[in-house]
Amino acid sequence: MYNQKVIDIFANPKNVGEIENADGVGTVGNPSCGDIMKIYLKIENDVIVDAKFKTFGCAAAIASSSIATEMIKGMKVEDALKIKNADVVKELEGLPPQKIHCSVLAEEAITAAIQDYKSKQK
Repeated sequence: MYNQKVIDIFANPKNVGEIENADGVGTVGNPSCGDIMKIYLKIENDVIVDAKFKTFGCAAAIASSSIATEMIKGMKVEDALKIKNADVVKELEGLPPQKIHCSVLAEEAITAAIQDYKSKQK
């Protein structure tokens, strides 16, 4: 069902955990499947210098969280907002059709964390 890259990332996810005093935190969930994803961001000079996640869900949700946090590290906030679920799927070299919603959660969690960051800046 999953390709080798997804399996490898699920087995050895990067950036698991929380960031204390995070600049932005985004939590999203999909009630139909039970996946819950929380992304924490540390931002300096409008650049994401660290990103961590806590995800309750399937292999695809965990792999999507891990790859998404890897993708946005070092990005400017505005560039990270341009990350779409298709970009996550491409980085994972594909997901089964019934698991695409996990990549959507990653996109939504990034957006939610950045919105949280921006709301704290005002």
